[in-house]
Amino acid sequence: MRVGYARVSTQDQDTALQIGALEAAGCERVFQEKASGGRWDRPELHRLLGHLRKGDVVVVWKLDRLSRSLKDLLVTLEKIDGAGAAF
Repeated sequence: MRVGYARVSTQDQDTALQIGALEAAGCERVFQEKASGGRWDRPELHRLLGHLRKGDVVVVWKLDRLSRSLKDLLVTLEKIDGAGAAF
């Protein structure tokens, strides 16, 4: 299953453009939240990671929607890989 993740940084921003692109890419489920990409305490990201099953594919609109730091990005990609999913 393709699983999408949409994130904006502030309450004034909207995830609609990202969600449209993720649905067009075939995502069956999209996790979305309004939180800074520099924070690790993002509940929807953790829900996505806990939801992943072997063979799933995580899709994001742009790489910076998943993480704003290379270190956190690598940790997240390891968690995706550890679940048997792909990015």
